[in-house]
Amino acid sequence: MEKEDIIKELESDSNELFKKADEIRKQYVGDEIHLRGLIEFSNFCSRTCKYCGLRYENKNITRYRLSAEEIIQLAKAGKNAGLQTIVLQSGEDNYFNQTTLCNIIENIKKLDVAVTLSIGEKTYKEYKAYKDAGADRYLLRIETTDKNLYKNLHPNMSFENRMECLYNLKELGYETGTGSLVGLPNQTIESLADDILFFKKLDADMIGIGPFIPHPETPLGNSNIDLIKNLDLSIRVMAITRILLKDINIPATTAMETIHPDGRILALNSGANVVMPNITDDIHKKEYKIYPDKNCDSLDSLANKLLNIGRTISKTKGFRKKI
Repeated sequence: MEKEDIIKELESDSNELFKKADEIRKQYVGDEIHLRGLIEFSNFCSRTCKYCGLRYENKNITRYRLSAEEIIQLAKAGKNAGLQTIVLQSGEDNYFNQTTLCNIIENIKKLDVAVTLSIGEKTYKEYKAYKDAGADRYLLRIETTDKNLYKNLHPNMSFENRMECLYNLKELGYETGTGSLVGLPNQTIESLADDILFFKKLDADMIGIGPFIPHPETPLGNSNIDLIKNLDLSIRVMAITRILLKDINIPATTAMETIHPDGRILALNSGANVVMPNITDDIHKKEYKIYPDKNCDSLDSLANKLLNIGRTISKTKGFRKKI
């Protein structure tokens, strides 16, 4: 697909795109769904991204940090529940230094699980240390490849550094994940097409697509957004990504389920093959408010939904098998 073809599909209201993406998903990655247990271990963040509820300038949030022991215990509970991947996610919180994080990674790897990190921009040296400690995957969403939009949304951050981080992760041998927010104010269909082409250029191993949901405690909190339209457009971006990158892992994101009670199911029927159940303890998961009213299905509830659409839950770690 060329850029013009992608734009045409993004502007279409046809459901044929979703059917095609689902067929390719079935052919190249099968009917298994990979469950990846998400531990949101800190909601402190040094950044001021204009769309995110964790932003440093948000004073109306209860901040928390889990201890290393608490994180490891949650990972053990996830492993005991049958999860084969643990995802460690936080705001950009410098409290957790390289030594502390490497210790946590090493202890979780003893459980015989894959470890994914989603902790923001770090130095090449830090990324290497985490890899040497046993980290397998790293998720760093570009959010948008439109440089002007990126700079407007991310004060005091560098688009070029974000890109460099992604290529450093690839060079170090991580399964590298990225992705974008869909439906941002001043975002164009053309820039979404560029996002998709960037995913292909990077040869990303995982892509997370999320519809933009305004958070009231952010500069974009009063954005006049049609959430259902955002959901449809984000699933279209995801479906085209599946068509172009046939063998990668694509999650049905929590934001989709937050907008629509069957949002994850719609995504799973349109090319997605990963679900990330939140295994953070109930007290703290409510405070990880990137956007409001975040859906937090239990493992049992998720499993039932997946079985009801005829998909099976994988018992493997779910690494990408390149075609």
